[in-house]
Amino acid sequence: MFNLSGSEIVVIVLLALIVLGPEKLPEAIRRFGRVYGELKRMSTGFQSEFRNAFDEPMREFRETAQLTKDAVMRPMNEVRDTIKEAGKDLGKDVERSFQEASRAANDPSPAVEPTSGPEVDDASGRETDAAADGTSDGDDDDGAKPT
Repeated sequence: MFNLSGSEIVVIVLLALIVLGPEKLPEAIRRFGRVYGELKRMSTGFQSEFRNAFDEPMREFRETAQLTKDAVMRPMNEVRDTIKEAGKDLGKDVERSFQEASRAANDPSPAVEPTSGPEVDDASGRETDAAADGTSDGDDDDGAKPT
């Protein structure tokens, strides 16, 4: 409490011996010991009361802070997990597309077969499929029969 070293205590005791004398010194030391003990107990009691007084509000404050943290972190964790899952799915899609592109690049056959459309007569620019089927008479499209 007072942070006294051994040499300082010896100097104080010698001064007390000179001032009080050998008859009163033992009683003064006992009194000092009792007073020091009482001050120590009072100090400990005060510290204990102080801790108890602030313990409950501090506990409530910590609980409120933890609840607030949990309320903020829970949605953030859900969003993070959703983004991770989307990233995994995206990664799988990219990998699958890359593999398909690699197979297509290594495969000599065409990936998409050309579709056959109607044939066009180079001279007239008309479709020749209908003429080959016999559905058209080769005349105008006015629907009149040849005379």
